[in-house]
Amino acid sequence: MEYDVVVVGGGPSGAIAAEDLAKAGKRVAFIDRAGRIKPCGGAIPPRLIRDFDIPDSQLVAKISTARMISPTQRSVDIPIENGFVGMVDREHFDEYLRVRAAKAGAERNTGTFKRIERDAGGTHVVFRDKVSGNEMRLKTRLVIGADGARSDVARQEVPGGDTIPYVIAYHEIIKAPGAVGAYDPQRCDVIYDGAISPDFYGWVFPHGASASVGMGTGIEGIDLKKATADLRRASGLEGCETIRKEGAPIPLKPLDKWDNGKDVVLAGDAAGVVAPSSGEGIYYAMAGGRVAATAAQAALASGRAKDLAIARKLFMKEHKMVFRVLRTMQDAYYKSDERRERFVSLCHDVDVQRLTFEAYMNKELVRARPLAHLKIGLKNIAHLLRIVPEAYT
Repeated sequence: MEYDVVVVGGGPSGAIAAEDLAKAGKRVAFIDRAGRIKPCGGAIPPRLIRDFDIPDSQLVAKISTARMISPTQRSVDIPIENGFVGMVDREHFDEYLRVRAAKAGAERNTGTFKRIERDAGGTHVVFRDKVSGNEMRLKTRLVIGADGARSDVARQEVPGGDTIPYVIAYHEIIKAPGAVGAYDPQRCDVIYDGAISPDFYGWVFPHGASASVGMGTGIEGIDLKKATADLRRASGLEGCETIRKEGAPIPLKPLDKWDNGKDVVLAGDAAGVVAPSSGEGIYYAMAGGRVAATAAQAALASGRAKDLAIARKLFMKEHKMVFRVLRTMQDAYYKSDERRERFVSLCHDVDVQRLTFEAYMNKELVRARPLAHLKIGLKNIAHLLRIVPEAYT
């Protein structure tokens, strides 16, 4: 059988691409490595729930407050107005999306991608089947590489795919009690402290009966497990049972090119679409899977390989400015504890809180209040130039 598209990867990005293609009537197969769980805080905004039709049963918690914690342990609580942030456990959420893709008509294969081969017979995706241990070949017209950060498809097929910058994320899923110590099952804590992560942040995110406690860093030599243990201790979660531990790279910059100009296009982490500063990836991965499916359909219909470039164009048209602003924030405020202290201080401003969460919830920059934007811009400059004290104003 010849497939229209073979999707490599069964995470949120690959599963959405496979589902969209199957619903469009395409012959599609996807390959996933069963049992792999990505370390992730698990936060999903209302737009994701709406755009991808996520049922309430997949939400393990609904968060009403976010707490930002500075290096000196000062904190700012930001209420989530007019809604909530949903929390998912990737172990179950990813599998739900894979099952949904298969129900839509995508053929599911469990195994590990090896390579893409091309011969007189066409393009073939080669993977090692988990059950038999044998190498299998799937003949296809197009390939979507959605196999995560440090993607094998990207490294083999797309220029620049082997040089994408990333941080290493590590977390522990623990059995969480009710409110205890500094832990609140209705609040996400984000810790900006160089003692936890000198270049990124730590987190304590409730998952209902469990919680995700972790951190990320791009600096070699940082003891991720010790930093996570310190987070657990500070939150009063030191004695909780550990359910599982996971680590993985998280890319922090979209690749300049997502396709090979022939028969491969990337999606999700493989394309580098994790938001700078926040490290948010689930929504952008799923959005990336959707535009990759759209580009694949366009290329199949036209017969033009250049239409695969539509994926990146569509994604960047909608999200480029958000990524640019978040990158600027990370470069400006993550460099030192003194800068992080000022960043948390800035978050005390009500306009910052409202505009930040409106942008997060809807995945677009809010332009409705120009005076608020001007005020925030001036406060940013004042903090970066040390014109104002670090203390909240």
